[in-house]
Amino acid sequence: MSRPKVIPCLWFDGKAEEAARFYVSLFEDAEILGVTPGPDGSPLVVEFRLGETTFTALNGGPHFTFNEAVSLSINCDSQEELDVLWETLCEGGSESQCGWLKDRYGLSWQVVPSVLPDLLKGGDPARAARVMGAVMSMIKLDIARLRAAADGEEEAA
Repeated sequence: MSRPKVIPCLWFDGKAEEAARFYVSLFEDAEILGVTPGPDGSPLVVEFRLGETTFTALNGGPHFTFNEAVSLSINCDSQEELDVLWETLCEGGSESQCGWLKDRYGLSWQVVPSVLPDLLKGGDPARAARVMGAVMSMIKLDIARLRAAADGEEEAA
């Protein structure tokens, strides 16, 4: 297997391997590809794969931290999948609006129903506005509420 041309690099302060192992544990199609030690023998670079995307986790020190300008988006096929990933990623992190959260390492994620783009498409601006209104009112996204909003039904409390 050839290396991807572009690989996102995630900067950590000493927790690159821990974070990579945590991320790999969340997905069936994921693995640690390699760990490169630094001069002191501790992990400096960890390569891992989530689905078809390869990442580099770098123990670069305390100089830089994550912010919301970059996030990883997860498309979830069911509410159960969304709930499990949300709860696991939020543990030790923090929730935000509209399906966004920060994990325990400070990395931002969007945990999104894979049906959301279809609920927003179709050329009906009122439908799209109802769905976006529902998204904006939520912390963790709820597929049933999004479908109800798309269908113009009363939003469940």
